[in-house]
Amino acid sequence: MCAISNRFKSFYELTPEKFQNKTNGITPRRWLVLSNQNLSNAITEKISEGWITNLDELKKLKDLINNEAFVKNIQRVKQENKERLADWLTKAYHIQINPQSIFDMQVKRIHEYKRQLLNVLHIITMYNRIIKNPNENYVPRTVMIGGKAAPGYHMAKKIIKLVNSVGKIVNNDPVVSDRLKVIFLENYRVTLAEQIIPAADLSEQISLAGMEASGTSNMKFMLNGALTICTLDGANVEMAEEVGNDNIFIFGMTVDDVEKRRREGYHARDIY
Repeated sequence: MCAISNRFKSFYELTPEKFQNKTNGITPRRWLVLSNQNLSNAITEKISEGWITNLDELKKLKDLINNEAFVKNIQRVKQENKERLADWLTKAYHIQINPQSIFDMQVKRIHEYKRQLLNVLHIITMYNRIIKNPNENYVPRTVMIGGKAAPGYHMAKKIIKLVNSVGKIVNNDPVVSDRLKVIFLENYRVTLAEQIIPAADLSEQISLAGMEASGTSNMKFMLNGALTICTLDGANVEMAEEVGNDNIFIFGMTVDDVEKRRREGYHARDIY
């Protein structure tokens, strides 16, 4: 409702009955049944197929969290999806991908408020840590960023260039080896999303709080079993309410924090 309280404040105060909040949604038929058939089959085998048309049925899976056979089956499906994607990425981008690494994904429209730039800063930080302490035991990570920029959006295109430039350095550094890889997924589209989302371990939903109307990639990733790291923005707020704070990683400023920072002013270099 941030758009109401800010952009349409006077209009809303005049005629509040004209405004309603409608969160976006996704169809499980495409984003799970079609794109991740093995996971879909594993779920249906345990709770029948009613969940396909009523996602509330997925709550029945809570009774299976201590079912070792079911949990191992879910883990097996995820690993098979990762190995399949790793093979495809190796052929498409000529980069050797470690399928045992964390598949860390941020795929969405390239925009400053969606903060792909923040993700790149994290990549650079991880790279510097490895270079500084190469003998440390790091968990391998493959970072994938995908999306398109509007034709005239110069800054967004510069961010794409930066992702590729950082990836070129990281991917060819023998000190880093397979502990960190960076891939910009070209020509991001639905058919590509159907291929990569089932393999994700970590879903990056890090838009600046107060800027995201809803978002849907967060739902697609969570439906396919990825852990979500997010700001309290858009549909992330409702997702957190549904799954509980123990099952989602929330970070960063709230909407109120952002507004306060804007009023007070800041220098980006001082923060980073």
